[in-house]
Amino acid sequence: MIKLPALLPPTAMKAETDNIPFRTFEDLTVGQVFPLYDYIVSEVDIIDFAIKYDPQPMHTDPIAAAESAMGGLLASGWHTCAISMRMLYDSFFYNTSAIVSPGADNIRWLGPVRPGDTLSGTFTITKAVESRSKPDRGVVYADLVLQNQRNEQVMTLISKGFFFKQGYSEKKAPVE
Repeated sequence: MIKLPALLPPTAMKAETDNIPFRTFEDLTVGQVFPLYDYIVSEVDIIDFAIKYDPQPMHTDPIAAAESAMGGLLASGWHTCAISMRMLYDSFFYNTSAIVSPGADNIRWLGPVRPGDTLSGTFTITKAVESRSKPDRGVVYADLVLQNQRNEQVMTLISKGFFFKQGYSEKKAPVE
């Protein structure tokens, strides 16, 4: 069983505590910046993820990592992507009409993520266009930036996602 870190209260409590309104496509405009909740990266999390998905010694073995060119244990870039998704969900997606994402572009791992690092970040809307083929939704593009506690950028990517418009449900029909 995977144990999730105790970052924040459950999602339902966050929406009430943070008083964040439910957001649909129309609520997302170019230039909006959404701060992401912090995430503390532990050595155990780095090693557990790497053993399962990216078992290189710089991610799984603190002694070998210390003797490597990397100079110490660091999170896999794929782990950093997974962490960013958790941060994005907890900070933004949980209270939106997000449908699905066809992917991310230009993923860049700019610096190491090490045990004890506290990651923070932003999700900035760069483009929002109505779908030409599906009138119930729009497409939102955003830049995601993660940084560590020293304000050093550690990862960036460009996100693309589909969001329902106001008045539509997941069944793609206008809500009366």
